Amino acid sequence: MHIPPYHKKATWQRFFVGAVIGAILAYGIYLYIYGSLYEQLLEENLELEAEVTELEKQNEALTQDKEDLDAQREQPITVETIEINITNDEELRLDRLIVHQLEELINEEINHLIGENVTIIDESSQLLRSSVENKGFTVDDFTYYFDVAQLTVSRNMILTVEAKLTDE
Repeated sequence: MHIPPYHKKATWQRFFVGAVIGAILAYGIYLYIYGSLYEQLLEENLELEAEVTELEKQNEALTQDKEDLDAQREQPITVETIEINITNDEELRLDRLIVHQLEELINEEINHLIGENVTIIDESSQLLRSSVENKGFTVDDFTYYFDVAQLTVSRNMILTVEAKLTDE
């Protein structure tokens, strides 16, 4: 049996070249479509993984907050920081360094209250006032006495005082 020599005829040569070029173009289009779809799926997958990670972190934070809240209900509220404000520092013409030193001296006097239960401090607030008012604080050969104007007892205890300068 003999195969006819189609490859020698120009019409068949055009047909075969067209089929090969068409196959190459079809394969190129297939790769482009597959690549773009794969890229979209990969991008969507990464976005969903990021969203899942974010939701897991949010869930963990909320669970931790709930556990902390439950633990706080069991534990009493304690003083964490002490803030001291001197109201009449401009009237006495005190510079920032002296104000800072006076605040540090008062803070040293009442620093033992950090970590104490708020209800205990509230019950003994008069004792706290007396301990600040009856002690003289000396800075640069001047002795300052303080009147407690306001005392706020919470996690952040705020003590507002008025300074009085005595000549000694």
